[in-house]
Amino acid sequence: MVTEKSTMAHILMKDARALGLIQSAVSDHLFPRIVNEETSKGAWDILKLEFRGDKQVRNVNLQGLRREFEYTRMKDSESLSVYLVRLFDMMNQMKSYVEELPRERVVQKLLFSLPKSYDSICSVIEHSKDLETLEVQEVVASLKS
Repeated sequence: MVTEKSTMAHILMKDARALGLIQSAVSDHLFPRIVNEETSKGAWDILKLEFRGDKQVRNVNLQGLRREFEYTRMKDSESLSVYLVRLFDMMNQMKSYVEELPRERVVQKLLFSLPKSYDSICSVIEHSKDLETLEVQEVVASLKS
C-alpha cells in the first residue's frame, strides 16, 4: 500500500513537471487554452488538435494540397530553383499529413510542369532514361545542367 502511494505520487510529480514544461514552452497566445488543464496529456491533446486539427480538417487540408500540387506549374518568370523549392515545400507539407507521393509521380510532375522553354531538355530525359527507375534528384540535376 505504501509503495502504491509513493508510486502514484511519483507519477503525479512527473506529470506535473511535464505539464509545467508544456505550459512554459507555448506562446502567450496559446497558454490560455491549456492553463486550466490538470494533466500533461490534457494539455498535449489540446495542442495536438490545435496544430493538426481533427481528421476532417486534416483531410480538407490534404485535399487542398493535392489540388495545389496537381495544378502547380512553373511560371515563365520563375527560376527553376524557386519553382523546385515551391514544389518540394508542397510535397513536404503533404508528407506532414502522411501523404507520400510515389517517386514516379514526382518525376512526371517535374517533367510535365515546366514551361515550353524546357521541352527539349524534358524530351531528352524522357527518351534517354527509364522513367520507371529514374530518381527525382537525377531529373533535378539534368534540369539544372
